[in-house]
Amino acid sequence: MTYYGSKNLADSFRTVRKNTIAIAEEIPEDRYAFKATPEVMSVGEMLAHLAVTPMWQLYLHGNRIPRVEFALFTERLQIAKAAQDKLTTKTDIVAALRAEGEKFAAFVEGLDEAALADTVSFPPPLQPPTKSRFEMLLGVKEHEMHHRGQLMLVQRLIGQVPHLTRSREQMRAQAAAPVQGARA
Repeated sequence: MTYYGSKNLADSFRTVRKNTIAIAEEIPEDRYAFKATPEVMSVGEMLAHLAVTPMWQLYLHGNRIPRVEFALFTERLQIAKAAQDKLTTKTDIVAALRAEGEKFAAFVEGLDEAALADTVSFPPPLQPPTKSRFEMLLGVKEHEMHHRGQLMLVQRLIGQVPHLTRSREQMRAQAAAPVQGARA
């Protein structure tokens, strides 16, 4: 069995996306143009990028494409970029994060073990020359967590404490607090 099956993978992606949406909602729209450095994506660009990233995987695995050629990859990147460029407001971006995230999770949840174990091949010089569909689908979650880490750092740069940090600090404070009614 890979991972813990498609349901577990879908649920873990939903958790990652929920936390991304929390960040997208917390960052004010007037900070969506913020860039940590000139050569990186802005907050809005990064969030829009995350919203459309699953589209490529849905196409690839939904059509059970067995081999990725450079032309196909380039075509799908252009389609994703066009969809990303249409997401220009915070409202649109958050809505796309919700809708596209759930579409991806529902798709993953519906896959059986054989589909997850199926392999996709790549042309040279790409390495490794094959990956399981499971590994590729897990990559969507890993990719989002990578960018979410960047977004959490951006929150610090704009004066916000990320919600996961606030939650952790609150749990630590509660654990350290004396128990009510305890005898000394």
